[in-house]
Amino acid sequence: MIRRPRRILPAIVIALVVFAACAAVLVSLVQRLVGAHEFVSYDSVADELHGLAWTDAAVLIAGVVALVLGAVLFMLAVLPGRAVVLPLTAEDEVRAGLTRAGLHSTLRWSAGTVDGVTSARIRLRRKVVKVSARTDQGQSEGLAEQVCDTVTRRIQELGPAPVRRVRTAVRRSKKKSARTALGTRTTTTGMT
Repeated sequence: MIRRPRRILPAIVIALVVFAACAAVLVSLVQRLVGAHEFVSYDSVADELHGLAWTDAAVLIAGVVALVLGAVLFMLAVLPGRAVVLPLTAEDEVRAGLTRAGLHSTLRWSAGTVDGVTSARIRLRRKVVKVSARTDQGQSEGLAEQVCDTVTRRIQELGPAPVRRVRTAVRRSKKKSARTALGTRTTTTGMT
């Protein structure tokens, strides 16, 4: 059920490069047929290419660039991207999924429901959820544990399979520029 992203950016870049090369060749050929001044002279390009030998450095550099570009495009095509839809644990054989954005907003909301938390920032990494919470309270003993427990409990309710650990850091904001760390906590979600 893990839906992977489409590789649209590399496809657009390659399409634009090929389109630009085709357009340059087409304009040059039309200008040559009409007898107008050529944008790119066919004769000068042909003379340059005929003057190159296989042992020239320019040929080697062009070959290496083409090889590296081909390898990068091949790896983009073969390797899976980051999952867009995360599968939830299957109960009663019902298959369901949750988008990364949906999981992100749900966990941010859960962290924000803890008393004393003014804002929360969530980072979803491979198997770790990192929560950075802010508070205006001077005494906030155990706030990191409360946020961590709340987010861990919400993850266990939802059951996204890839999440294994929750890390929480709570900071107090005296001013907008100065922040003081109040505590951190890490727990495992118990998901396998």
